[in-house]
Amino acid sequence: MDQNNSIESSKAPEPVGLYPHAKRVGNLLFLSGVGPRERGTKVIPGVELDENRNIISYDIAKQCHSVFQNIKYILEDSGSSWDKIVDVTVFLTNMKDDFPIYNKIWAEYFSENQPCRTTLEINCLPTPIGIELKVIATI
Repeated sequence: MDQNNSIESSKAPEPVGLYPHAKRVGNLLFLSGVGPRERGTKVIPGVELDENRNIISYDIAKQCHSVFQNIKYILEDSGSSWDKIVDVTVFLTNMKDDFPIYNKIWAEYFSENQPCRTTLEINCLPTPIGIELKVIATI
């Protein structure tokens, strides 16, 4: 961890802008928005794109599992863990179709630790994805 408390994970996908994966303030850890991309590639699990990078089809379940894995990477590289998540804001680009699937997968991952949660539908995200999470955890 550097002096300004910014944290970069060696396993999570590279940020799409000038921001850290996480920032520690006291015993709180604030994660930047985390999507399903894979580190070192532009591959997005479950997303099929055309030649102009427009979404042809996507699998929200695969994206959910990948987002949760990326969050675990950042938490672990920050000295925290999944069970220390206290608050999550979820951004979905298609609430009607994707919420039931995401909500079922959420229940699998958070059966033990149930953080506060807010789920919002938004028009789009910076990359061609269907879900992004903003997480606050303790260390």
